Amino acid sequence: MTKARFYPHASVSAVCGVFLALVLLALLGSPAAAHHVMDNQLPATFLQGLLSGLGHPVIGLDHLAAIIAIGCIAATQPRGAMLAVGFVMAMLSGVTIHLGQATISGAELLVALSVVLLGIAMLRLRPVARGLALLLFALAGFVHGYALGESIVGAEPAPLYAYLAGLAIIQSAITFAAMTLTRWLLARPSFEPVRLRLVGAGIAGFGFALLMSQLGA
Repeated sequence: MTKARFYPHASVSAVCGVFLALVLLALLGSPAAAHHVMDNQLPATFLQGLLSGLGHPVIGLDHLAAIIAIGCIAATQPRGAMLAVGFVMAMLSGVTIHLGQATISGAELLVALSVVLLGIAMLRLRPVARGLALLLFALAGFVHGYALGESIVGAEPAPLYAYLAGLAIIQSAITFAAMTLTRWLLARPSFEPVRLRLVGAGIAGFGFALLMSQLGA
């Protein structure tokens, strides 16, 4: 009986395929319908707020693409975990600013632009400078948080706090999962870094499509 062979690059290709599938999902998704978890209703209970917070960054494909990119870029940085935490904190700050009735013109345009920039950062042959990564993470987190805050404005304290907790939990989980997976891939001799840059190209392309749709609106 012939013994089955295990090819390390096969598992790597499978993992890269997951990344690419997420990007393709984003490309095929409808940004206009990407931010509706509770059927356009304001969360009224703690559970509804939590589910809304957990769901928005996942079904909001622009946010999902940004979170994946953040994790991938953080994997190439020293103390990348701290940068990832900084992104989540900046996101929560953006939500808070929105709840404080502050108005930022063209927020969705800035969200799309941040996705483009994050994708471009993944395309670089060398990791971006730590200071630039910190600035990019802070700005991206803030504008995405501001956009995500729109869904909870006017809610009661219980669903509001649950929403914030849900946002922090899901974005931290996806970011750290992407960072851990990317580091694992980069440590494997058989892994070809160009595959990761292909994911960055897909994210940048999706962000550019969003940007054009915003400019044409």
